[in-house]
Amino acid sequence: MCVIGNPPYSVSSNNKSAWIEKLTADYKKDLNERNIQPLSDDYIKFIRFGQHFIDKNGEGILAYISNNSFIDGIIHRQMRKHLLESFDVIYVLDLHGNAQKKEVDLDGSADQNVFDIMQGVSINIFIKTGNKKKNELAKVKHLDLRGKRIFKYDFLTENSLKSLEWNDLQPNEPNFFFVKKDFDESGMYEKGFKMDELFGVNNTGLNTEFDEMVVQNDFKTATNILKELKELTPEDFKTLNGYSVSQLEKIRNAKNDVAKNKCNVEKIVFRPFDIRYCLYTGKSNGVMGRPRNEVMKQMIQGDNLALISMRQYAFDVPDYCYSFISKNIVASRLFISNKGYCSILPLYLYPEQKAQLNFGENAERTPNLNAEIIKQITDGLGLSFTNEKEKNTSSFAPIDVLDYIYAVLHSPSYREKYKEFLKIDFPRVPYPKDVSTFWQLVKLGGEIRQIHLLESEVVEEYITQYPESGNDVVGKIKYADERVYINETQYFGNVPQTAWNFYIGGYQPAQKWLKDRKDRALSFEDILHYQKIIVALTETARLMAEIDLVGVLLNLT
Repeated sequence: MCVIGNPPYSVSSNNKSAWIEKLTADYKKDLNERNIQPLSDDYIKFIRFGQHFIDKNGEGILAYISNNSFIDGIIHRQMRKHLLESFDVIYVLDLHGNAQKKEVDLDGSADQNVFDIMQGVSINIFIKTGNKKKNELAKVKHLDLRGKRIFKYDFLTENSLKSLEWNDLQPNEPNFFFVKKDFDESGMYEKGFKMDELFGVNNTGLNTEFDEMVVQNDFKTATNILKELKELTPEDFKTLNGYSVSQLEKIRNAKNDVAKNKCNVEKIVFRPFDIRYCLYTGKSNGVMGRPRNEVMKQMIQGDNLALISMRQYAFDVPDYCYSFISKNIVASRLFISNKGYCSILPLYLYPEQKAQLNFGENAERTPNLNAEIIKQITDGLGLSFTNEKEKNTSSFAPIDVLDYIYAVLHSPSYREKYKEFLKIDFPRVPYPKDVSTFWQLVKLGGEIRQIHLLESEVVEEYITQYPESGNDVVGKIKYADERVYINETQYFGNVPQTAWNFYIGGYQPAQKWLKDRKDRALSFEDILHYQKIIVALTETARLMAEIDLVGVLLNLT
């Protein structure tokens, strides 16, 4: 970081960290966010540190090469507002290179980082002259630079601040982005209903304290782990299961948790098409880190469905569909391992259980749907709404609403058209235009839902083969000539490239599912399950194209 101005004011060495934390509180004020931890990154503290001295000096320049997440991160909106109020001119040369976002050049070729790091980078120059009018915001000059690393080096060597053709941005509230955004479709988009407003009870997926222990691949192993936790000392449990000394405290906490609280083995959707078995209690700091019990109990108490989505789409929208479905509890990193948690939106709510009662599937459930939004849908369609599905087309039920939404979210044209909005907050879904369009999308969304749950008869119609005998152990995975090799000799044949490359969130399920089973022997059930995944991905791609055709009627394209 370089700060140009009069010599900085001295700061006592006592409690410097707390002093800087107090400075950065300005960036966190009135955010109303569950997670503001990203604003505690050191690079943000350094920017605030430099800004503080320039503000005290009355003029100066802050030049800083840094992580570029602050230029468009939603959590950084107050930071950007603060910088706009403080400085006169802000230059942002976005060097991109974010490997976590899998960024590419405009022509689809590689976009490399200028350093050997995963996070994207930007060159930022903040200028304060002291001549700006009160309440006037800074002018923002922005430029993108993508491509190979050597190209970026040459470009930076050959150019200066004055030689570049900067784009003038006009950051607006509430987000004050330091990047170019296309909000031309805001009028149409804002007319839709917001997902988190429709599903009143919602939260992010659960986090355990110790995945290796709490989440297992099969019911028997998970049940044995729970039994051992109850019966063995923490030290014996550690030794028996090969855990390290550093994990002993987590084992003690888990043992105390299962001793004091009810702990069950539950199915958990860990990744797309990857259902595992999880030790679950509704309490924190034991088996669970964040159990999200207010949502997860809705999936445990009775027959239910949950839509899984993201508050902010992390990657280029057309290639990454952040929508899935579940009948079980859900892990927070279902869509992506390192950028944001998925959100769980249950379709029904069950009454609170009393200690002496067991409602189970016979408990009366109520839709977890906003009554005002449902009324607008009923008024627009001229249909009645029922809490449970009826066999007629004069009424619709919660499952129809879910299927309609599921279809819209699987429209590639919708995701492309509204990509800038989807990167900011929960998706907004257009109200149904007419009864015919509504039922067409309900049908298509329902087909994808059943396929993703692997409940459709379609997934039983295998399009692949597994012809070679062997030990079935997953080793080095390779895709060639429509064959997915799990080791040197064994493979799944006739796997379409569409299925192999298909994304759900940041994962490619056809690849991720196998990678997570490296060095394990696939069972007969595993082999059939993988073939179902291939059918599901292939059919999803086909149905998405059909949705786009119907979506023309909703102005999705």
